[in-house]
Amino acid sequence: MRVIDLLSNHRERPAFSIEVLPPLKGNGTESLFRQLDKMSEFNPLYINITTHHSEYVYRELPNGQFERQRVRRRPGTIAIAAAIQKRYATPVIPHVICSGATREDIEYELIDLQFLGISNLLLLRGDKAPEDKMFTATPNGYDHTTGLIEQVNRFNEGFFYNGEPIKHPGEKFHFGVAAYPEKHEESPNIEMDMGYLKLKQDLGADYAVTQLFYDNKKYFRFVEQARKMGITIPIIPGIKPFAKLSQITQVPKTFHCDMPLELATEAMKCRSDEDARALGIEWTTHQCKELINVGIDNIHFYTVSAANSVVEVAKKLL
Repeated sequence: MRVIDLLSNHRERPAFSIEVLPPLKGNGTESLFRQLDKMSEFNPLYINITTHHSEYVYRELPNGQFERQRVRRRPGTIAIAAAIQKRYATPVIPHVICSGATREDIEYELIDLQFLGISNLLLLRGDKAPEDKMFTATPNGYDHTTGLIEQVNRFNEGFFYNGEPIKHPGEKFHFGVAAYPEKHEESPNIEMDMGYLKLKQDLGADYAVTQLFYDNKKYFRFVEQARKMGITIPIIPGIKPFAKLSQITQVPKTFHCDMPLELATEAMKCRSDEDARALGIEWTTHQCKELINVGIDNIHFYTVSAANSVVEVAKKLL
């Protein structure tokens, strides 16, 4: 079932979805499943699983010199998606990204997902590599999400990326994309950024989920402007409570979002992780209630480093 069908057919309001991170290489699934056990009681509509491709690291050699190597810290997005879907009987939506992937890599991801009966995707460009000043496409990869979307569309039409026909095409994929209420960090202005969202809709995106934000006014303004530009797909708000003192400054910096003055003033008073966690829960609950009161009945929670806080917020909303 497509995500937009899940959204429209869900009887309980509000409806929640969550995003989780695959375990680090060498770690098991116990910690992730413990978190999901806590959140499953709130019946998430679906679970997103992030994807992290390889990156460069520098390892010191015995002679004191450094060697640059590519490593992948979080493998297993597709395997984790399959395990979650089996354990919880909840639809899963793995991220498929351009970053670090060739067109052939992406094609094999699609084939594996088809084998597993997973047909909903979130298509993203992905972050630039930490060592790069700007996003650099992998050779034979994509600079933008639109190229990735076109490959998925061709796969749905029964063709591999090189144009060869697929002898036995499987179930077609449906996909969502990202939206940025405060614009993407690399976009020169919100209008151009929104133009790309309109293009992704025109290429077949069923819905968009936003980058996290703390100021609902910016989300409302973004949706209003999007509708005026002819963007009609659902725009699901993405919300993340900060749960540690360090996150008060790091999260806005990392995700390029502003704190409203009221929140920033209260954040400056925090002196411990517990203070920050309590404020994060309080503010996120306030945010979600305001969204729900104006008719937004689908909220997406980013749970990384905040799973317990998300549980507390959900308890206050239901």
